[in-house]
Amino acid sequence: MVRLAAAAAHFTRDIGFDLDRIKMIISHARDAGVSLLALPDGALGGYLTDLRGPDEDDLPPLLEPNGDEVRSVIDFAGDMVVCLGYSERGLDDGNGLVRYDAAVCLSGDGILGRHRKVHLPAGVASLFTAGDGFRAFDTPVGRMGLLIDHDKTFPEAARTLAVDGAEIIACLSAWPTSLTNRAPRMALDRQARLFDLYDQARAAENQVVWLSSNQSGRYGALHFLGRAKVVGPGGEILARTWSKGGLAVAEVDLPELVGAARTVLHHLAERRPETYG
Repeated sequence: MVRLAAAAAHFTRDIGFDLDRIKMIISHARDAGVSLLALPDGALGGYLTDLRGPDEDDLPPLLEPNGDEVRSVIDFAGDMVVCLGYSERGLDDGNGLVRYDAAVCLSGDGILGRHRKVHLPAGVASLFTAGDGFRAFDTPVGRMGLLIDHDKTFPEAARTLAVDGAEIIACLSAWPTSLTNRAPRMALDRQARLFDLYDQARAAENQVVWLSSNQSGRYGALHFLGRAKVVGPGGEILARTWSKGGLAVAEVDLPELVGAARTVLHHLAERRPETYG
């Protein structure tokens, strides 16, 4: 049996504040016996302040992929596997500076896996450079993959990780309420419905365990949903938070849970890729 957790939490431009909050969440997760923890996108440096007209003078700080901030989280993690998001400094082919919306999975032993957000929605595409693929990787908890935010809107993203052997997928988000038709109650918001729908559908269609973390609270013009959750391979929600910060913790027997889901109907084995055009 292993305990998995997804966090809903608020992060800011203040890296010192963010590191303190990450250390605190890891401590709470450790007290709960958690072996794998998914923190939100922008856990180091926060996210954007608006998606319709982002303030380019107030973007998340660009961090090195092996910089001091990431090394600090490695020190905090110890024997826990921790996933988190940040804005990554990179160089393009012409040696110019580029910005990636990035995620890293790590433990006290170092970096286990990385991902750069591939699908960039309107309002974000001009600020970030898209990643170039989806790759699963091995961890002490099991083989897993990472997605960021809008990536989960596209079934091909999660399916690529599952075909690559991932039995756990962690999707790290900074997902706000609707910008154009905000509901009077968050539970009725269109984006809240879609956020939950994608989490459950991607888990069920790939028969994987799905960790969905998200930012919470308000930042600039954005009101983040929270709604972190752990979803089983049948699309059932095993644990969740609501709009406020917290940890969704579920204890699972990963081989038994995934194996049972695939005993009769094995979606990956039943694929017919030669017919998909």
